[in-house]
Amino acid sequence: MSNDIAYPVFHGPDPALALSIARRLMELGRCEYTNVSLYAELRSVDEVRRRAKELPEGWFRGQEQYGEFDDRVPFEDRPAWLVGVQGPDLPTDPSAYEGRLPVDYELLNQAVDSVEGAFTSAIGPSVGEINWQDLCWPDAPEVGFRGECKHAEVTLLLNTSTRQYDGPAGYHTVLVHVRSVDVDGRQRREPYAHWLAGQVGLAVIGPGQPG
Repeated sequence: MSNDIAYPVFHGPDPALALSIARRLMELGRCEYTNVSLYAELRSVDEVRRRAKELPEGWFRGQEQYGEFDDRVPFEDRPAWLVGVQGPDLPTDPSAYEGRLPVDYELLNQAVDSVEGAFTSAIGPSVGEINWQDLCWPDAPEVGFRGECKHAEVTLLLNTSTRQYDGPAGYHTVLVHVRSVDVDGRQRREPYAHWLAGQVGLAVIGPGQPG
């Protein structure tokens, strides 16, 4: 079992520019099976409605209250939109959202270049991410690394700077992922992340973020 670690290679306030840079990095490892997934935390009813209009095929899930459901309540008996519904099935009554925010949004395993632009345009103040997975990074013999596919990913964090969504930020962050190899507290494959970033004119600009 192995894990990934992601290194920031760009920060900036313009979401369209951040998307363009993330795509440039993604193209370095793009292959036949590459796909993209979207995630967001929608913190107001207006944000939920905007996302439902722009990308209704995504799945929306409201927050359960602590102790509201336990193992005795079958999954299928829970309110549908707390389990997950697509845009057309969201509640229309604003009172249904009381105590249910933030609403989680996800749209998984989509074709590359099919949803990223619409998602970035609609993100507004929401915290979220675009994640390109199933990439294959090339060999880097000049720095002593073979290519890898298992942990080859690119992430664009929107309105936050960490993978844990630790609070909003006034900028967006692009991350390049490689396999984590921690030896005595030192990441042995960090030079590979530097090399990958350099292939598209970028540079690692901060510490790695574990998965």
